[in-house]
Amino acid sequence: MKFSNSIELEIRGERALFRDPMRPQTLPVPSCEALKGILGSIYWNPDFIWVPDSLRVMEPIGYTREGARTSDGSRFTNAGVHCLKDVRYQLRAHFVWNEQRPGSVKLTERDEIKHFRIALRSLARGGRRWVCLGRADCPAAVRSVHFGEGAGAYDSGKAVSLGILYHSFDYTAGEPRYFNCIMESGVIRYSAQELFPLPELANKR
Repeated sequence: MKFSNSIELEIRGERALFRDPMRPQTLPVPSCEALKGILGSIYWNPDFIWVPDSLRVMEPIGYTREGARTSDGSRFTNAGVHCLKDVRYQLRAHFVWNEQRPGSVKLTERDEIKHFRIALRSLARGGRRWVCLGRADCPAAVRSVHFGEGAGAYDSGKAVSLGILYHSFDYTAGEPRYFNCIMESGVIRYSAQELFPLPELANKR
């Protein structure tokens, strides 16, 4: 679904490391929480919240292994970490007003068009802040595109299950939320998912 304040962009990088707070390995695709971070690096304002709607995976999901630094940062160990390599995504997202923010602007003072235009200008400049793919040493380039344009690696029309993946953090409950990640023709729809706690966490309650 496309909203009146939807933005569409491409995200590209040589490496990415999207972490699950409860598991050490990288996720095969960015979490909704990671996408919010990317959008916030492009343009952030406390009066609204970014909502990632759909992500299109443009390149084959592949991994690379890199050495991990010791705690003092002096040398690399052989343990290493797995990162995603050569990633490229198309993202569609919109924003909603932050009703939980104390002192939020009054309804009559909200200017959606103003923030939408600022977001588009910020995207055209490559973001207002450093854009990274899950970690500071995994930089990303962003640019405006039309969602759905061009050929993607998973355009076959088949539905692919990526398993139970981290979606976002529920700050009210103080715990991460997960979803059954299904990629259809390369597209993951984050905003139309049933979210739930990790089963092993629920069992400990």
